[in-house]
Amino acid sequence: MPPTLHTARLLLDPYTPDDEEGFVALFQDVRVSRWMGDGPSSEADDRALFGRIFSKVYARDLFGVWAVRRDRRLIGHAEIKRTDEVDGHEIVYALSPAVWGSGLGTELAEALVAYGFGTLGLSEVHATVAAENEASLRVLGRVGFAHVRDIEEDDGGLTRVLTASRTPRSATSSPL
Repeated sequence: MPPTLHTARLLLDPYTPDDEEGFVALFQDVRVSRWMGDGPSSEADDRALFGRIFSKVYARDLFGVWAVRRDRRLIGHAEIKRTDEVDGHEIVYALSPAVWGSGLGTELAEALVAYGFGTLGLSEVHATVAAENEASLRVLGRVGFAHVRDIEEDDGGLTRVLTASRTPRSATSSPL
């Protein structure tokens, strides 16, 4: 089970079985799911995904997956996991549209990056974002992510790969 994380306004803690309806509602909202993975899934697939958080991810301690709460209410999802696509650890997050534009995305991304650098001891943390998802790209830019490359998807879409480094790249270069 991942540890509980706190920010000024958010609580990131492990999901409980009581979170299933909120999880499914978040992932069934097409404003959210259009940016997640391969896009919107069926309700049955989202329920199965929720079940796998317990049967696989938590049971095998595979990676950090959290319910994101504000005032004890489930408002989002967060994770950090190793992926081959970025050859490193990637953050993934989603927030309910009801809280978009409130700065909580930045707060959440900062918490995930801090966990990656501090608890996991990573030197880099990555994110993949659809090129059209300008709001998420702005959030990640504020947190210190830089664009490193693009991935052309099978459907013709473009995914941006971004990286945040524990030590800014300019600080690691040695003078000539």
